[in-house]
Amino acid sequence: MKALAHPVRMDLLELLATDGPQTASEAARRLGQTPANVSWHLRKLAQHGYVRQAHSGSGRARPWKVVAQSLTWGDDAEDPLAVAALHEVAVDREVQVLRSALARLPDEEPAWRAAAEVVQSRLWLTPQEAAVLSDNLKQLLQEGVERALDPALRPAGARLMALMAWAVPAGPPTTDPGGELARGIAVPRGERP
Repeated sequence: MKALAHPVRMDLLELLATDGPQTASEAARRLGQTPANVSWHLRKLAQHGYVRQAHSGSGRARPWKVVAQSLTWGDDAEDPLAVAALHEVAVDREVQVLRSALARLPDEEPAWRAAAEVVQSRLWLTPQEAAVLSDNLKQLLQEGVERALDPALRPAGARLMALMAWAVPAGPPTTDPGGELARGIAVPRGERP
């Protein structure tokens, strides 16, 4: 997990997963990094089993490829601080993707403007309900992953779409579950539980 908690490494994994094997120099050009920096990060990812060198090519001309096409992490992780750092990098990265996409949205074709969506919600859920919702979101976000693995499966006109979802408590535990505050009943300030 600590190996992934770096924006360049996340960018490298996405580049290799979406565009296929790349040499360190090719990846550096695409990511606006130096070949030496990219090579160092690729070796770190390789040490932890996320990427490996492809069998073709030699020396610096040997491309790197991803080992796994999707990553998950959570309660089974041994280091909660590493999980927190990885979450922070992933969320920061995805928020930047969202901001960039929203800034470009006025220039997109009408069909792409209509297809772009930002959805936000707050729901009152039990831990069990939240776990079911999280599982459903994971399953939904994994649909079509075979297109990432095989570019030949990508339909004409398809674009890489960024999707991210989270189900997290939106605040501290309430002392009034299902009570007046949960139902939206106004309670005078001094009388709140």
